[in-house]
Amino acid sequence: MGDCKPTIPEVETEEELIAAAKNIVKALETNKNLTNDAKKILANLGMQLCDIIRENDLKDEGVKENEGLNEIEQQLDLIQDKVLNWERDQSIIWECGPEEAYEYLKAVDEARKLTENLESLSLNNGSDGLLRRAHDVLQMAMARLEEEFRHLLVQNRQPFEPEHMSFRSIEEDIMEAGSVISSGDDSLEDVVQRDSMSRGSEEYIIELVHPDVIPDLKSIANLMFDSNYGRECSQAFISVQKDALDDCIYILEVEKVSIEDVLKMEWSTLNSKIRRWIRAMKIFVRVYLASEKLLSDKIFGDLESVSSVCFVESSKTAILQLLNFGEAIAIGPHQPEKLIRILDMCEVLADLIPDIDTLYSDDMGSCVRIECQEILRRLGDCAKATFLEFENAVASNISTNPFPGGRVHHLTRYVMNYIKTLADYRETLDVILKDHEREDPVSVSPDMSPVGEEENIEGSSLVSPMARHFQSLSVILECNLDDKSKLYKDDALQHLFLMNNIHYMAEKVKGSKLRTVLGDGWIRKHNWKFQQHAMNYERATWSSILSLLKDEGIQNPGSNSISRTILKERLQSFYLAFEEVYKNQTGWSIPDSQLRDDLRISTSLKVIQAYRTFVGRHINHISEKHIKYTADDLEDHLLDLFEGSQKSLHGSHHKK
Repeated sequence: MGDCKPTIPEVETEEELIAAAKNIVKALETNKNLTNDAKKILANLGMQLCDIIRENDLKDEGVKENEGLNEIEQQLDLIQDKVLNWERDQSIIWECGPEEAYEYLKAVDEARKLTENLESLSLNNGSDGLLRRAHDVLQMAMARLEEEFRHLLVQNRQPFEPEHMSFRSIEEDIMEAGSVISSGDDSLEDVVQRDSMSRGSEEYIIELVHPDVIPDLKSIANLMFDSNYGRECSQAFISVQKDALDDCIYILEVEKVSIEDVLKMEWSTLNSKIRRWIRAMKIFVRVYLASEKLLSDKIFGDLESVSSVCFVESSKTAILQLLNFGEAIAIGPHQPEKLIRILDMCEVLADLIPDIDTLYSDDMGSCVRIECQEILRRLGDCAKATFLEFENAVASNISTNPFPGGRVHHLTRYVMNYIKTLADYRETLDVILKDHEREDPVSVSPDMSPVGEEENIEGSSLVSPMARHFQSLSVILECNLDDKSKLYKDDALQHLFLMNNIHYMAEKVKGSKLRTVLGDGWIRKHNWKFQQHAMNYERATWSSILSLLKDEGIQNPGSNSISRTILKERLQSFYLAFEEVYKNQTGWSIPDSQLRDDLRISTSLKVIQAYRTFVGRHINHISEKHIKYTADDLEDHLLDLFEGSQKSLHGSHHKK
């Protein structure tokens, strides 16, 4: 007996098929308990229905897809013709007018959309070629847009003319190279000038590229990024702007020099290059980099972090090149004449760091921010070492011969002019020197506290690091001058030398910013010092001479009568001594006219009064022929002292 299988009646029309389906549905509603065979038959029936439906849908989609591919191919043909026409023409599209440029961008954007559509379709093997063709057309168009992008950037670059910028922070002329500190006469001290570190009231933004082409550059960039050619666009911008930044540095007259070359330079050359670097840094950061950042933002501002990446990559090499010069200076020898320029570099870099932090604010720019901070630290360390080396150089300065005429020593001029200039860098030096306390700090009495320094609750002065070092340096200088004074055999000249030098120190402090550093107490103390040396000079020069004009010992032996012989000898000895003083001390020098006049007046009062008194008291016992000089003669001769030009009175008779 064969298997018994349920039979399904054959249906010939769609109506019969629908009626049969309704019967099945009705049977299922009344009979919920199906046998396994019934369930299997119904499942097979459902699968057959699904296959039929899917096959019909695919046929419909295939028809539509073929129609869509035909339409895409026609569009691609038109776009390809436009792209190839421009490739054959080789003209610059953006030089042919805005309409041509717009049409080309529109065509390329359509190519991008067609490519995306083709990529989203489920293509058969016959349509893969259409996608490859679309990619080829798009790639060709992207290469052309990159070329146009470069051309627009280069041909529309605006001239960079820093000499026409007038805001305060870059208003500096390049002075001729020379020593920063004068060690010569006072007239040369005006050479000591500090570069203006003042910051302009605002950044000076310029248009690096003509503003008319910015919308075109932005459209090209957006289209290339939308087409997944953003890397090519970014590299084009970075490459062109790197060259522009190199040109900027060239215009600012900053040469590319190696660290080795910097270390070998003569100071006059290096001094000039440092001044140019200072000016260039301010213009480059505040003007050019700020403008470069704005240009990047205008072109790539719609593309998230792209603007920052392009700015950092295009400018990093140039700014690091400038900072490399700072590193070369920082590792160079610690020569005192470099200190002012090193401090200038410290101040300009410290002043620019907020700008640099803003320009390179994200992670991409961290290397520039870190390098700036590191170069500033190294320059600060170099400045500190140079200042300490200067202190040591002052202490170890040795002379083997006395300084001619007791004048103000070159070392005194050099040191005082040096620290006078350094006083302009008070804030910077306080930071640099704050971690270095001398092993033998100078004690400061309350009346010597710097003017303007705040006092703590105990009332003792809070002396700034720079003030403490300046006080110490003044002590070192005075000790050195004291040693130099001992080279003079004449005690009077020793005191004149110290008087001149300490007076010079006091006047330098009193008439400059050093007064706020060292204080009025320091000035009072040194005024007292040079006055003491003036009195000691008078005592050493005139005490023994004026003792000849005293009455002691002029009586005849055994009586109270005046000895004419002794009077005559006393006068002759006085004249000889005076003439010797005149001969010597006309060759001595007191450069300060007020100090010179004061000492002449003081000396004249003592000498002339003693002479007049002596001659007047004994006029009846002195023959007129023995009076070689009148009081007026002596007074006139005293006016010749300290002029630095030796004269002689020997063999002449000046009686009027």
